[in-house]
Amino acid sequence: MITVFEAKRIITMDPSLPEATHIAVKDGKVLAVGPLEELQDLGPITVDKQFADSYLYPGFVEGHSHALEGAMWNYLYLGYYPRHDPHGKLWSGNQNLEQIQNKLQEYERQLPPGEPLIAWGFDPVYFEGERLDKTVIDAVVPDRPVVVFHANLHLMTINSQMLAKTSLSQNADIEGVMLGQDGKPNGELREMAAMFAVFEALGRSIFEEAASTLTLENYAKAAQRTGITTITDLYNPLSDKGVEAMKSVTNSDDYPVRLVPAMGALDWQNHQGIERVLSCQKDNNDKLKFGLVKVMTDGSIQGFSARMLWPGYHNGHENGIWNAPPETLRQIVLDYHQAGLQLHIHTNGDEAVELMLDAIEEAQTLWYRPDHRHTLQHCQFISQAQMRRAAKLGVCLNMFVNHIYYWGDIHRDKTLGYSRSRRMQPLASALALNVPVAMHCDAPVTPLGPLFSMWCSMARQTASGKSFGEHEALNIQQALYAMTLGAAYTLHLDHKVGSLEVGKYADMVVLDHDLYELDVDELPDLEVRATVLGGKVYANAS
Repeated sequence: MITVFEAKRIITMDPSLPEATHIAVKDGKVLAVGPLEELQDLGPITVDKQFADSYLYPGFVEGHSHALEGAMWNYLYLGYYPRHDPHGKLWSGNQNLEQIQNKLQEYERQLPPGEPLIAWGFDPVYFEGERLDKTVIDAVVPDRPVVVFHANLHLMTINSQMLAKTSLSQNADIEGVMLGQDGKPNGELREMAAMFAVFEALGRSIFEEAASTLTLENYAKAAQRTGITTITDLYNPLSDKGVEAMKSVTNSDDYPVRLVPAMGALDWQNHQGIERVLSCQKDNNDKLKFGLVKVMTDGSIQGFSARMLWPGYHNGHENGIWNAPPETLRQIVLDYHQAGLQLHIHTNGDEAVELMLDAIEEAQTLWYRPDHRHTLQHCQFISQAQMRRAAKLGVCLNMFVNHIYYWGDIHRDKTLGYSRSRRMQPLASALALNVPVAMHCDAPVTPLGPLFSMWCSMARQTASGKSFGEHEALNIQQALYAMTLGAAYTLHLDHKVGSLEVGKYADMVVLDHDLYELDVDELPDLEVRATVLGGKVYANAS
């Protein structure tokens, strides 16, 4: 059976046939694209006119987000900005510590006795002069363990009850355990080594909640609502339970996205991790692709845990934290590269970028691979010289463009200063240097929303409305490319998704407006009418 979808305009991202009015779909794939009269020779067809008044684009590809977006809403949201959950409910933001204390106290009353209170989304950079520490939480919830994840998921704050259940008071010299004026842990923990003690005391890690089928279903629902048809989970433990959950949901005809998980390398010995990823690949299907490996190097710039080259942080803050010794990180790159696997490497600070480029260059020298597509993720602060090296080495860059809006003002004033902040997420420069580029939202750090990410890359405005590196702004064609075919390229999936070409999956997003005719500031408010995955329509409520 051949279905031909009709639209006002179809943007294909295929340079040979950039636009059309009709697209023919058979067996879930694109059979032909063009005007209706040119598709008559395909044989018997059914013309579907439900999108005749709409515009079709390749389905958006979110190259860096986390399935935790489908799990975090099981807990209390304490973010600064209002935000929608996967079901479309709007949660209010929190602009001061008193509001946060009230939310904690109210939520605590709903919990069974003794159950830990877990919250997320808090970001200390918005609370000038105020600090969320154990005493602030103890004042309203003194009798049960409390864990508050910061928005970047690289930090957390715990109360005294939670601290007492860990060994941190006796091991305060662990890197990332912040101390108060009394020399004792103040409840703030930075990066994985310190946070692991909390997970150990809880008997579970929140990062393992991606192993739930309900989490994966909520995650897919949230993605589909925003026009995403291919989504990543870019730090997955690849536990037996998790792998089975991913196989189960993606084998369902009703699962509305394609899922690409990346195994967290720091959770495994190198040889065991290599064996694990290779063994999982036998379970790949049309909606599930194993094969990526995630490496965590440094932390976040706004959390002052990213590793920075000279002159360091603008306000003089001490340098950030490595999630593993540099030599360990270098060896991970060498081992996984030699095994033929693709690395997606968290690099926020330019010192982390430098370390990983050195490691990739060494790996390429020892075991040359012509199409490895190792990808540096976030790349919030990367120099022109480093991007030239990336181009030479065949390294891709997936930039956390939403960062401009949410934290741009903080970087201007505190972390980088005026001149260096202009080159955060230098998308235009990367394209000019012929570096393969994508952009992402890093959900649940910021909300899923490809149209908003595209706006960020074009408008480059902070939350206060200030211009932020306008010379690095993209045009609509470049932004759409980075959100579709560019992102697909970083996942080694550009032969299957990212454009509407014959032989590729018929994955589309349906909008009521022509992106090429809109003002830039109209992008964030556009609603996604529907998505199409393999020719199957998933409509959104109007």
